[in-house]
Amino acid sequence: MIRILFVCHGNICRSPMAEYIFNDIVRREGLEREVEALSAGTSAEELGRPVYPPAKSYLRRLGIDPSGKRARVMERGDFERFDLIVAMERYNVRNMARFCPPVGMDKVRLLRDFTDSPGDIDDPWYSGDFEGVGRQIEEGCAGLLEYLKHEYPYLRGGQGSRKHSRE
Repeated sequence: MIRILFVCHGNICRSPMAEYIFNDIVRREGLEREVEALSAGTSAEELGRPVYPPAKSYLRRLGIDPSGKRARVMERGDFERFDLIVAMERYNVRNMARFCPPVGMDKVRLLRDFTDSPGDIDDPWYSGDFEGVGRQIEEGCAGLLEYLKHEYPYLRGGQGSRKHSRE
């Protein structure tokens, strides 16, 4: 199982959107037994809170229900538990570096680095543009899955076909 952790500041907007959008794409590809994503924040200020209402509305328009999601804070052990840690912006990467084990940062990437427009995912908490941010996240998640298919050729078969496993 390939495990991905999406990370933003508070874990109520961008990273849960990425978690749910990516898992939906993975499910539609039939790869839910091969790839799993969760999300966390680098700050405890939103700990335990549900997905922010405009982010939840965006996901629901995609047919995704994030009702059970509660914000959690990233832990040092996440660098061991996850194969890839995908940050929404450079600020998140700087925050992670404060508690990362020495070899953990080699697992960290920015979500938009998997697109033709590398850089940060905008923060809709400040801009209010959940539609634009949702499109950035969808594009990044699609690119991330293509990257994983390239890195792990057994994923290319889709529909849960497993030729080789890392389990």
